Amino acid sequence: MRHVKVISKTVRDNTGISKDMPTILIEQNGEVTPLWQLHEYLLKNQYMSDSWRNKLIQAVGLLLDYMDANQNSFSDPKEFFDSFADVIYSGTINEEGYDPSGLYWLPKSTKTANALLSKLNGFSDWLHKEYGALQLNPWRNATKYEERLNWAALINKSHRSFLGHLDSALKMSATAKRARNIMQKRTPSGDYGDVPAFPEDKIYDLLFEGFKKPDKKNKLSLHDKYNWRNIAITILMHGGGLRECEPFHIWVNDVIPDPFDPKLAVVRVYHPSQGSAPKDFKMLDGKHLTNREAYLRIKYSLVPRNKLVGLRHAGWKNPKMSDTKKNFMQVHWFPRQWGYLFMQVWKMYLAQRIHEKILDTHPFLFVSFDDKNKGEMYTISSFRQSHTRAVQKIGLTVGKMQGTTEHGHRHAYGQRLSDAKLDPKVNQEAFHHNSIESQEVYTKPTIERITRALAEANEALDNGEKLPMNVDLDAWFNQERKIQKQWIQGGKNKNGR
Repeated sequence: MRHVKVISKTVRDNTGISKDMPTILIEQNGEVTPLWQLHEYLLKNQYMSDSWRNKLIQAVGLLLDYMDANQNSFSDPKEFFDSFADVIYSGTINEEGYDPSGLYWLPKSTKTANALLSKLNGFSDWLHKEYGALQLNPWRNATKYEERLNWAALINKSHRSFLGHLDSALKMSATAKRARNIMQKRTPSGDYGDVPAFPEDKIYDLLFEGFKKPDKKNKLSLHDKYNWRNIAITILMHGGGLRECEPFHIWVNDVIPDPFDPKLAVVRVYHPSQGSAPKDFKMLDGKHLTNREAYLRIKYSLVPRNKLVGLRHAGWKNPKMSDTKKNFMQVHWFPRQWGYLFMQVWKMYLAQRIHEKILDTHPFLFVSFDDKNKGEMYTISSFRQSHTRAVQKIGLTVGKMQGTTEHGHRHAYGQRLSDAKLDPKVNQEAFHHNSIESQEVYTKPTIERITRALAEANEALDNGEKLPMNVDLDAWFNQERKIQKQWIQGGKNKNGR
């Protein structure tokens, strides 16, 4: 069954409002048609992330490819899915380097394979519920070993959940007794490795050498000498800890001088749709628009960037808001000097906008200066290309493990917070994380730092010092059993037993 991924535009009623989202077209019996069940499932889950949608489409595409390559190999759907799940992990190339099916799939990491199979499980469960289709990976009674693993995972998840205290122990017990017919593989546990932070000793080289414009005749004025737009975006990530996508949601009036320190920039990143709208525009009835999605639609005939499809799309990770009334998060500069530098850079960038005579076609701060797209929303892909060139220009290799990709700046911000030994709750607010544990990947010590600390401890031992060591495994096991009994007893009490 031949298929292709496309961006669809769906109109569901007479309002004419359309929804853009990826889907799959299939060719069957000489006709090309959407895979309607998948399209319906995507519409039912339209508020899921772009990553979720793309991973689902990738999984369904792989399933269709495998089905096409093995049309006469299976008579039972469960056996088919069992074999499919196996090759998702192992690949389809045999020991001699051949693949008679023509797929030539390489083995996928356990994490990636688990994510793909999980998406297919959800889609298959929905098809079973809505259309009575046979489940590809049905539930069964868990073995005692699987039940223990499920219990441990559920308790751990409940402890970490904000509303975990509302979980029913009996419901958790019932969940723990179920398992999929085809179990996903367990991923190796541990840390992610060294934090790939952008090197602090190279940041000013990147800003003022990497983003420096070519000056062949040495006649460029100061506001034309540098790419102030990309310098500003980089500072927001490196000095303010923003994710790569977040600066692209900032509007022109979201940057103001601090009322108590006018040389310091105050930057607010509003929720793309629910953020409070500016008060510079009124409806015919004299009322202001209450949120940004309405403001964009009425004044500019646009939708928020997280709902756009294509190059102008900018993701949104649902960070913790600093103000839930106006729905914005405020950039926390660390150290504070980054806020002063950003104010200067922002002024130079606005001078560039004025010089380029940018028209008011949208409210977003960062725009393209290319002749072909002048004044259009600046795209993340364009920034990545510029950042890559700037990194290479100062003699660094671009790579995630070197910390020289765009995300390395947020890691550098996290390492600074870690070095300052701030309260973890302060770090959580600075990162705008909903979970206090989310910051750990950014603030955890590097392998080098751990090695150095252990070397110092060993040196202390060699000098005759004694380190406290008190490990009581029996006490730990007893505590775990006590917690489990509390969950079960709590569930019985809630159910009146």
